[in-house]
Amino acid sequence: MAYYLNSEAHLDPGPIYVRENGQLHMVNLALDGVKNSLQKPRPFRLFPKGFSVELCMNREDDTAQKEKTDHFIFTYTREGNLRYSAKSLFSLVLGFISDNVDHIDSLIGFPEQIAEKLFSAAEARQKFTEPGAGLRALQKFTEAYGSLVLCSLCLRNRYLVVAEKLEEIKSFRELTRLDLSCCWLGDEHELLEHLTNEALSSVTQLHLKDNCLSDAGIRKMTAPVRVMKRGLENLALLDLSCNPEITDAGIGYLFSFRKLNCLDISGTGLKDIKAVKDKLRANIGLVHSKVPLKEFDHSNCKTEGWADQIVLQWERVSVEAVRQRKDVEPRKAAQYFYQNRARTEVTRKCPLAETHMNSSGKLQFYREEAPDCHEPLLSQESKKSKKRAFKESEQEQSSPQSAKQKCVCLAVEDWDLLNSY
Repeated sequence: MAYYLNSEAHLDPGPIYVRENGQLHMVNLALDGVKNSLQKPRPFRLFPKGFSVELCMNREDDTAQKEKTDHFIFTYTREGNLRYSAKSLFSLVLGFISDNVDHIDSLIGFPEQIAEKLFSAAEARQKFTEPGAGLRALQKFTEAYGSLVLCSLCLRNRYLVVAEKLEEIKSFRELTRLDLSCCWLGDEHELLEHLTNEALSSVTQLHLKDNCLSDAGIRKMTAPVRVMKRGLENLALLDLSCNPEITDAGIGYLFSFRKLNCLDISGTGLKDIKAVKDKLRANIGLVHSKVPLKEFDHSNCKTEGWADQIVLQWERVSVEAVRQRKDVEPRKAAQYFYQNRARTEVTRKCPLAETHMNSSGKLQFYREEAPDCHEPLLSQESKKSKKRAFKESEQEQSSPQSAKQKCVCLAVEDWDLLNSY
């Protein structure tokens, strides 16, 4: 009782009665100190007296103070007064999980609508740019949602992103479009080997323009399709332009892409172009286009999905990391990461990208009956000649000599390559 009367942080309780000898008596509160405390109760404060929004914004390192104000939304009224309101429980829980998103065990079976909001919250906090933790968090989303995270990825001329975030890029699954133009991968790059993985069997459009590829790289990329009927078996569009080390022999490995509708081999090291045209038409039904195809103007391939802004964050982080290396130029840094042989400035430039080429210089092919290609139908005579070419190719394939040659080709090179996987 005495403790309550002497306390200063209480409100007016009203009359107080005490039972004594079986009778109720009202306590005399005429004491000056008690009376003053009852007449002037201390108001209840949600925040300290010296609290202000400006002070909280300037004290970013004070985590304790940040936790006190993180649960509220501050706005200003028309009169200029500060007004605060409590955040919803869903927003508080979402923020907490996004701060610790790398500790999630699994998201399989979790609702997609909630997962998208969680992904956006983690992206706003730039959790996916953190080394180690960002990769673990991204893998949880890609394992559970696949193409929703990213269905199309454009890394054209972003060789620094490929170097810095290679493992993150390899974590994407169920991609349908992939643009790796002007990334200077080379035949031995780890990402080129990853293209044959089952996780990327859904890719239908692949752009590998200006990547220093040769016949060895094409053979390595097509080996799973040719031997085991797996890998890039659904590929419908392929861009191999500006790779001068690809010769006539390398084009022969592309015959395993039976679903290929559009092909660009401009700027390659072909010797007998007429023979290559005839082989492409006879084996996979591709004819040479007299006008440039719109499928190869690089306008259709864009980064689409939940992680479209993450790629931009990776690019900013990669550029900033290169700028901090004052003694290393960006291109030399990219060569160091890729572990490729040194290239001169002449080979780095894409000849077809800098100079305008007429339609005769383009080596772009399309399938006549393909709905995606916009070329007009050819005449009836060309159709008949095409059918005759197919019949001749079938007869050649049915002959025992051609079958024996195919077996020999697979036994020597391809099986050794497959054993290295």
